[in-house]
Amino acid sequence: MSQQHPPEFPELHPLPDTIVEAVGDLLPAKHWMGLALHFPLRFEDLASITAMDALTPGQKANLQATVVGQDVQYRPRKQLRVWVEDGSTQLLLRWLHFYPGLQDKLSEGTRLHISGQVRQGYGTLEMVHPQVRVLPPQEWSSPAETSADPTAASNPEGPLSPVYPSTGAVKQADWRRWMKRLPAACQDDTLPQALRTRHRLLPWAEVINTLHGQAATSDLPALNGRTHPAWLRVKVDELLAQQLQLRQYREHRRQERALPMTGAPLRQLVTPFMEGLPFELTGAQKRACAEIAQDLIQAHPMQRLLQGDVGSGKTLVAALSCLRVVEQGHQAAILAPTEVLAAQHHHKLKPLFERVGVRCGLLQGALKRKDKRTVLEQLTTGELDVVIGTHALVQDHVAFKSLALVVVDEQHRFGVAQRLSLIAKAGEGLLAHQLMMSATPIPRTLAQTYLADLAVSNLDEKPPGRQPIVTKLLSQQKRDQLVQAIELEIDKGQQVYWVCPLIEDSETLDLQAAEATFEHLRSLMPQRRIALLHGRQDNAHKQATMAAFASGEVDLLVSTTVIEVGVDVSNASLMVIDQAERFGLAQLHQLRGRVGRGSLQSVCVLLYGSPLSQTSKMRLKAMHESDDGFVLAEKDLEIRGPGELLGKRQSGLPMLRYSDPLIDRDLVELARTLASQMPLDSPSTRRHILRWTEETPWWLS
Repeated sequence: MSQQHPPEFPELHPLPDTIVEAVGDLLPAKHWMGLALHFPLRFEDLASITAMDALTPGQKANLQATVVGQDVQYRPRKQLRVWVEDGSTQLLLRWLHFYPGLQDKLSEGTRLHISGQVRQGYGTLEMVHPQVRVLPPQEWSSPAETSADPTAASNPEGPLSPVYPSTGAVKQADWRRWMKRLPAACQDDTLPQALRTRHRLLPWAEVINTLHGQAATSDLPALNGRTHPAWLRVKVDELLAQQLQLRQYREHRRQERALPMTGAPLRQLVTPFMEGLPFELTGAQKRACAEIAQDLIQAHPMQRLLQGDVGSGKTLVAALSCLRVVEQGHQAAILAPTEVLAAQHHHKLKPLFERVGVRCGLLQGALKRKDKRTVLEQLTTGELDVVIGTHALVQDHVAFKSLALVVVDEQHRFGVAQRLSLIAKAGEGLLAHQLMMSATPIPRTLAQTYLADLAVSNLDEKPPGRQPIVTKLLSQQKRDQLVQAIELEIDKGQQVYWVCPLIEDSETLDLQAAEATFEHLRSLMPQRRIALLHGRQDNAHKQATMAAFASGEVDLLVSTTVIEVGVDVSNASLMVIDQAERFGLAQLHQLRGRVGRGSLQSVCVLLYGSPLSQTSKMRLKAMHESDDGFVLAEKDLEIRGPGELLGKRQSGLPMLRYSDPLIDRDLVELARTLASQMPLDSPSTRRHILRWTEETPWWLS
């Protein structure tokens, strides 16, 4: 801590530990605001006094006692020992590290307020490194008074003492002293009084005083449980800052321009495409298509998230969205995270598009230079209506004649800058409409909190005829039984996946590697057609392997998680996930979704090793009990928490320090309501956002 200093004042280097005394009123306002939001981890009751004859080992207690003796012991190590008593009972205080002044301070006859944890010493109870404060005469209670009334003594710092998160050499006494010096500006209430009154929220000044120990309150459980009205106001304010920032972003986006898909279509595509399908869309797909169509007629860019469970038909909705812009004479691009998935989208969609006269191309790094040049020219001249590709689409040299829609599959696999660079290819100061797809459903609470800048369409129905996938848990000890099950499945004309977490043997992780599993299964079933697929193979080999599996030329595919998303082989009816306890819940569900793509009854076997951690048990139990992606997303939120679940999706938004969207669902709703009722251009609204979105204060960095 002594090496840190505010960047605005380099002449103060090195900064002494006592920060405020060193810089005083020179601290910028934003640092004071950040200091005010440095709320305690917990509160301690330093006022309730316990009689020493009632102490038990392990108890945390506050005492009032008189020093009756002390010495410095040098063996087995130097330490200060002080004996205190509050009547007939004595207690030993012990310091293994102490400064010389402490010995003088604790002279015989000194009356002390003592706080610490009691433990059993050698023949007597003791406290090691307790907090002590010399009591002035007016605060001293006699032993008789203490025994009769444990709360008779008072604490000048207030009924409850805050304990702050701290680093380095900063002491709790420093934090408490600094909080008493907070300027009046830190108590500025940025929430209009009418809204505070309507929703029964405490004034901000009362919140600051309560949580920094300046206001008298004795509700210790509510303060430490963070259910006190002061904490509720803090959580609401934090969530409100986030919602206001998202609302600002939405307003800014409305100022951007995009091509509106209005007017009579130049050619009819959607209707004949729908008529040629051998099935009818689900209700959820129809709703999503209608929502997207409404967005596409706007003059500002669509930014919609299409989320649905595995096998819910997201790709078909995306294809129909592409047709809507092609009908108007424009182009669409589908961005996929892997070459395997891009190739599969192209293989699946190209014949469907060509049936109605839509020209579809593929652009990825594995293409030959001549083929790549041809695709690039066709995009520029408009000969291609739809292009499907990987990160190759984002390159600067890729240009379109009239790009109007970008579909981003598995949007979390791409950075914000990559997506922005592609939608900016609409040209002439325009942005393309953007449809993002996710096969990992995001819980409603998180969508409201973190994705409020997006419109969300949920595909919560599966196509008719799909049977639920049966999920079985199997110990590694029964591994050989799986070979018989695989043989039976292949004999019925079905195909099998076997997914492993590693490509090759690792000396540090005891996992079953894909290559070793491939060789082992080949030796056990030499008559079967078994193939290996992993990310280190070249793209041509991967695509050839997937094509062979899709066409039925391969009975058993041993693979890493490269087949996690998008791979669609309807004849595959058995999925084995090796070392299932090593996978996350969302990833397990994605892998399981590679089977059950047709009308066949499919099975997913989760092979697990022992012993299982509590988290792994919760994941496997959830997988066994449900195949609903939205249910599992909520469970994943409970297990992992919102930060880890969303990852970098939070970038650019204020990080939540005190509120939890899972626990504080009602407060999320309240924050959204408040954000809709506050004018974005008012000074108080701007101050509210800045209060919570400033960078981490320098003393905490």
